[in-house]
Amino acid sequence: MSATATTPGEQFVETRIPARMDRLPWTRWHWRIIFALGTVWILDGLEVTIVGSISSRLQDKATLGLSSFQAIAQGSIYVAGACTGALFFGYLTDRLGRKKLFLWTLGLYLIATVATAFSQDFLMFAICRFFTGMGIGGEYSAINSAIDELIPARVRGWADLAINGSFWIGTALAAAISLILLSDLLPKNLGWRLIFGLGALMALLILWVRRTLPESPRWLLTHGRAEEAEQVVGEIESAVLQHADMRELPEPEGEPLRVDQRRSVGFGEIARTLVGRYPKRTTLGLVLMGAQAFTYNAFLFSFATILTKFFKVSDSVVGMYLVVFAVGNFLGPLLLGRLFDTVGRRPMIGGCFLVSGIVLAISAALFHAGSLGPWSLTLLWTGAFFFASAGASAGYLTVSEIFPMEIRAMAIAFFYAVATAIGGLTGPTLFGRLVDNVDQMTIGFYIAAGLMVIAAFTEFAIGVDAEGETLENIATPLTAAEAGTGDEQVRRDERFTRRAPQSQSLRSGGWSAMPQSSLRSPTDTDLDREVAAIAAALEGAREPMTRRELAVATNSRFWGAGRFSTALGTAMARGEVRRVRGRYELARERSRST
Repeated sequence: MSATATTPGEQFVETRIPARMDRLPWTRWHWRIIFALGTVWILDGLEVTIVGSISSRLQDKATLGLSSFQAIAQGSIYVAGACTGALFFGYLTDRLGRKKLFLWTLGLYLIATVATAFSQDFLMFAICRFFTGMGIGGEYSAINSAIDELIPARVRGWADLAINGSFWIGTALAAAISLILLSDLLPKNLGWRLIFGLGALMALLILWVRRTLPESPRWLLTHGRAEEAEQVVGEIESAVLQHADMRELPEPEGEPLRVDQRRSVGFGEIARTLVGRYPKRTTLGLVLMGAQAFTYNAFLFSFATILTKFFKVSDSVVGMYLVVFAVGNFLGPLLLGRLFDTVGRRPMIGGCFLVSGIVLAISAALFHAGSLGPWSLTLLWTGAFFFASAGASAGYLTVSEIFPMEIRAMAIAFFYAVATAIGGLTGPTLFGRLVDNVDQMTIGFYIAAGLMVIAAFTEFAIGVDAEGETLENIATPLTAAEAGTGDEQVRRDERFTRRAPQSQSLRSGGWSAMPQSSLRSPTDTDLDREVAAIAAALEGAREPMTRRELAVATNSRFWGAGRFSTALGTAMARGEVRRVRGRYELARERSRST
């Protein structure tokens, strides 16, 4: 990396740090990032579910003695805190760094949750819930931006989806624990306090692990700390080499990135970037996040009411239905996530929203016809939200990777806050008014299904093909655009709205309103390298190998989730490898032997 003064008072660096981070093999170091940063969504799921689980218990005179209005209002207070925290801490994350903020926000959550467990009246409880929400809201921007900047591009989709999907582990955990802690086994005024204590203990464990994580080198690079960024990347590379038992790392791809050194971006430039430079991406983010927020808040907050009102399910066993629903929501991102990196963002995001919308519409028709029972309705919704959960998680992935690095956290915060505020208010409010009878409730189901379908076609039309791309290619850093001159100057209206060769321009009437060219490379160099490794392993083998033997021989565990399957399938599609009686061999050797 080199640093050169361009004019008095200005300085830029030429760096390959982004490419160096993206070419790293997948090791224990990355799993530590996943655990330390990603498990916080379990806490969010725990908190949101607790809102519904303890509302009736908190109205008991033996506890806080809340009124019905206060019991419902606590949910809105938590949402208000989350929106406030996302915007406030999102801005600080871009200014002060990822690490400081993901420590501060979790610390705030920890303190507020402990205080909640000791609440004595509604006022104290409400204040604690607001600050708990602030901590969780701040986590969304700090964590998603840090994960995207630390995880290799080839597996960024799977990692983001799996992490955001872990929200539902918290939901299932809260539903299961509430069956015990809210039962008669414990005093009424103790069980609900222990639930908040559990959240605090989990946060303390996560905080202990997070203290060892590095600052994002990408953030350091754009904030006048290039030497520190270089040092951090060197330490990461050393750790990865040790974990992977490798002597050297692959050479980073691409040309060095030229970045202007400055410290912060103002609100004016943030607004100009979202609205002026990336209007279609801003529209895409609002539609995806708004549709999923409305649908999820509407169904989740009315889930228990629908079961108890229309199917006479006892409120003491609603948790069992919620556990099944939550498991389906968690499995969706986990199982489908790798396809977002291989099949592609646009077909997978659009497809998941579309399938979920269609299944929700079918459930609405069957519900209206009286053809469903509580379990059949739950299973049908579980199937719909298996896909909706993957699509919703991909919504967070989308807004976290399609905007420049300098405003990434603020962009995440903006879309999260707007979507949560709208969805968290309109969804439950609308469904709460429609729950009076079957006809009205059916209309609510159709509205949610329609919004998911609209989001699907929006993604198909103006989605961003970001799979496998470095973040700096998807959205050129504002500082890099300013540092470039002549041929190096990056056009501010470049967008990834359709795949095309680098020499091809796409004009209005297609996907974009302005002339532009895709930055997407026509080849996946990581995939080519992995296919070559498979061929080399087979060439050096004395006999055909099983899939497991081949995976071990190529050290594919360092490639990332789903990469071995993709590389093996690609090798077979190219005619380089063939499968014979459950074993694999080089196709050319097979041809010579026959």
